[in-house]
Order: sequence, then C-alpha cells, then structure tokens
Amino acid sequence: MCGIVGYIGKREASPLLIDGLKRLEYRGYDSCGIAILDNGTPRVTRAAGRIDRLEEKLRGLAEPAGELQCGIGHTRWATHGSPVEINAHPHVDCTGHFLVAHNGIIENYMELKRKLSARGHVFRSATDSEVMAHLIESHFTGSLEEAVRAAVLEVEGVYGLVAISTHDNKKIVATRNGPPLVLGYGEGENFIASDAPALLPHTRQLLFLNDREVAVIRRDSIELRDADGKRLSRQPELISWNAEMAEKEGYPHFMLKEIFEQPRAVRDTLRGRVDERGVVSLDEELGDAKKLAAVERVKIVACGTSLYAGLVGKFLIEELARLPVEVDYASEFRYRNPLLDDKTLVLGISQSGETADTLAALREGREHGATLLSICNVVGSMAARQSDCVLYTHAGPEIGVASTKAFTTQLAALGALALHLGGLRGVLPEDEARRFARELRRLPDLLEQVLHRNDEIRAMAARLCSYRNFLYLGRGVHYPIAMEGALKLKEISYIHAEGYPAGEMKHGPIALIDTEMPVVVLVPRDAVYRKTMSNIEEVKVRGGIVLAVAGEGDTDIVEKADYVIHVPESYPLLNPLLAVVPLQLLAYHIAVMRGCDVDKPRNLAKSVTVE
Repeated sequence: MCGIVGYIGKREASPLLIDGLKRLEYRGYDSCGIAILDNGTPRVTRAAGRIDRLEEKLRGLAEPAGELQCGIGHTRWATHGSPVEINAHPHVDCTGHFLVAHNGIIENYMELKRKLSARGHVFRSATDSEVMAHLIESHFTGSLEEAVRAAVLEVEGVYGLVAISTHDNKKIVATRNGPPLVLGYGEGENFIASDAPALLPHTRQLLFLNDREVAVIRRDSIELRDADGKRLSRQPELISWNAEMAEKEGYPHFMLKEIFEQPRAVRDTLRGRVDERGVVSLDEELGDAKKLAAVERVKIVACGTSLYAGLVGKFLIEELARLPVEVDYASEFRYRNPLLDDKTLVLGISQSGETADTLAALREGREHGATLLSICNVVGSMAARQSDCVLYTHAGPEIGVASTKAFTTQLAALGALALHLGGLRGVLPEDEARRFARELRRLPDLLEQVLHRNDEIRAMAARLCSYRNFLYLGRGVHYPIAMEGALKLKEISYIHAEGYPAGEMKHGPIALIDTEMPVVVLVPRDAVYRKTMSNIEEVKVRGGIVLAVAGEGDTDIVEKADYVIHVPESYPLLNPLLAVVPLQLLAYHIAVMRGCDVDKPRNLAKSVTVE
C-alpha cells in the first residue's frame, strides 16, 4: 500500500527516486510523483497512472546542479480522492515551501482541514494527506523536525511520513505510526523507503523505524529521536538480501521466479534449524524453553495467505505438540474480546511483519499477558520487534503481490516450530520426531520435482483459462490449501474461485456444479482418500470438470479425473507444501493467458499497512 522513497547526497536524485519507486511497484499504486529541492526551489512532478508516465514528464528537464541533492518520491494507492494528478504525492503547502509524502490514513483530516482553512490555508487536493504539509508549515519555527513532531501530535490515524522544506533544506525528516519506513545508511549519502527492495542496490545497512520515532536524515548522518525529542541510539542491521535477489533473473514475472525459488527458500528456512540427523534446534531463537513448555493454548493470528498457513499450522501443532490451537482472522481478533492469559501463545504470521491487523492482534495479546511469537520474512520488522521471539523465514524479498514462497516457508517454519514444541512438552516420540524432521529436510528436493511439472500444468491452464468460476476442495490438512489455491486464482486472474473443505460440498457448493464449473480437488492417499474420491464421483455425475492433485503413482485417480497432476508424497502433514505448488502454477499460467498483470493485480497491495 503506497510506496515512499527519499534520497540525500551528491548523486542525481531523480533517477535514484524513480528507480526506488519502480522497486516498490509491487505494493500497488495508481499515481506517482517526486519532489526535488533545486537550489532552494522545490520542483514537483506528478502523474496519474504508471511510473513511465512520470518519466515522460521528467524527460528533458535539467537536473539540479547543486552539490547537495535532496528529494522524496511516492506511489499512491487511492483512498481519499480519486487517482488523478492533483491528488498524487508529494503534496505541497500553500506557501510552496513544505513538501510531504505520506502513506496511511489521517482519520481526523476533515477537522484539521477546517481548522487550517480558517487560518487561511488553501487546499488543492481531495486527499487527507495534503493536511500534513499545511500542518507542518503551521508549526514551523526554524526546525523541520520540530515542526513534524508537533504536527503529528495533532493527528489521529496511521502514517509513514517524509518531509522536506526549502526553509531547512539539508535534511529529510521522517516518522511513522503504523506503515513501515526503512532507513538506508550509505557513504556520504543516505536513503529512506517503505520497504527494503528500494534500498538494496545502494546499501544493505538498514534500520527499521519504530512507531513514533523521528528520523533526521542528512547526507552524512541519521539522527533518531523519540516522540518526546529524546535522542536514541540504535545501529543499522546488515540485511543478507542483495539487489539481484529482487530482480527477475530472466523470468517473465517476479511471481514465476518466486515460485521457482521455493526449494531454495525452504532450504534456507530450515538451515541450522533441522540437522541431517533429524534434530531440531530452535532454543536460541525462541528463548525461554520453560516458558514455552508451560503454554497451554495457541492463538494464531494472520491475514490472507498467512491465515491459510496458520490453518495448516493448527494441524501441525495439535498433532505434534498436542496443544489446542485456534486460528483467527487478525482483522477480527481484537474486536471479539478474546480469552487470553499468560499461558497463551499468540502466534502472528506475516510476510512483511508490518501487516496492520496482525500487529494490532499481537498488541492485544501483549495487553493480556500472552507470550508473543511472530513468523515473518523481514528482519527488524515491527512484528519481530513487538514479539518476545521470532522465527524468520529467510525467503528473501518477495516482490509479486500474490504470495508464493512466503507461504511455503511459513509452512516450513511452522513444521519446525511444531516439532520443537512437541519436544519441549515431551509428547512426541523420539522416532516419530526424527522421521518428521528428516521429511522436512527432504522437502526442497521434492519441491524441485513438482516444479518439473510446469509444462504440463501450463497445458492444463490453456484448456481451463476461459472458465469464469472454479471450486477448490480438500480434506483435513489440505482444505487450507484448497482455500489458498482459490485465493491465488482470484487474486491474479480475476476469476471467481472458492475453496472449501470437501466434506462441506454437499452443504451448499454442490448446487453450483455443472459443465461450466472446473473443480480442483486435492486428493492425497491419506486416511480420507476414499471419502475425497467420493466427492470426485459426485462432481463428475453432475458434469463438473475435475482437476486432481494426487500422489505419485496413484492410478485410480486417472480413471476419475479429467486432469491429474501427480506430486511426490511425503509425511502426511507436510504434503501441503508440495500440493500448493501446482495450484500456484495453475493460477499463474491462467492469469498470463488472460492477459492479466500478474505481479501487480488490480486493487491489491503487497503489504496492507492500514486497517
């Protein structure tokens, strides 16, 4: 949701800002712009639509000639005000001296706007964000950071904010409350952005701002202060990702690249945690073993794809650790007065670690004395800092909006966690623990085998891409995979799709089945294999088209289904990691064949950082 970049240093600012904005396109946007201080004079260029339109408007303009280059950029996803140029960021106050880019929602902006208008401020846009430029100007007495600090005290809502001014023109001032901001430390230059990929070509020394911290970014220094103005001392972290990891590397889309990165990503997630003997080691990352062993219940909170990972995690933890698990939509969790105490483990799952609803759910757990654990992909993210302990997934940057490798690495991390909890609680027999751990370590090799099916899945997609409705079915640990497969298809191809537990088919969805309804069925040879085969019979009797994801060597299914994708079989609780990959590829190829923008689907953002 929206993207912010900022640069201060000796290099030409415009190309750096444009490049940074392009690296944030996956967050979703409908307009964009940059603002540069040109020898004390602000130069603002904005455009509705894609960044290439902004580049056209910048073409031929002379770059600022001063020794110090300073600028900010923004990609906007419309909330208040339509996606037209006048509503694009950066916004300028009516004196023309204060410029801001903002991600978030100012909930009391109408009240602030009326107050500022009464003082003579003239507003040009229909956005809530423009209020910030005028509000900062109204508080300015010589120091931009003091004006920003005073301005946000009047604000109700969430914000990631960067500001520059011709009156204090050798700095960028940034602050956040909710939406993420990442500082990048360079040599004789410094950076800021909404997310790490925008900074990786220039530096891997990154620091994630905490809520209500204020950063003063100069060419040679970055100064941090808290909301009261007290100076803070925190050091940047070295991020292991590199710029190449965020490039397509010859793939036509980031999503396809990330699907094919899954064997490597899962291997990295398990490295150092599960050894060749089948022993799991998470003590250093998860800390107090006695406290974890004393947990009596687990509440998993997440959104979207991460929620479906949590549903698989419920099966893993209940089976291996014998702990009761509830899985909640993070967006609903704090509104139902959940039953929590110091014997509860609240487990938040988020790729970015910045999902607003998941963070709010973790805070709810904190207020009730629960132990907080997060599974996320971004080192130093808010979820990681907010939790008592964290399991990083080590997936590397995920640029495609539709999550793929983040999901499978979350499942791998959940498998390792369930194994660890089972050992702490003494409920998992040693031979079973070792078998499960060995199967975890085999997953990357098995994932590679699944990816060899890409061409046959593409051929199936060609035959199915014209249908307008799909149904996905699975039983047991596979019904969350059915839901995830349906989500992938609708996210990127805009085809209506629904995922259901197969046992629920006769409780409503069966009414939809006819010759125009492809039904994707997950049918591993597990304890409920025959029941799922009966579901397939019921679909076929009604003229439905069946695509089955089945275990390697299953010949019975070939006689029943119209299309079959065979995947290797693993430990039953780990099969979901293998079964989901064909569904990712199916969604991808159907979307490409339909001419959809796979990496940047309409109306979606990579990280939902406002409620």
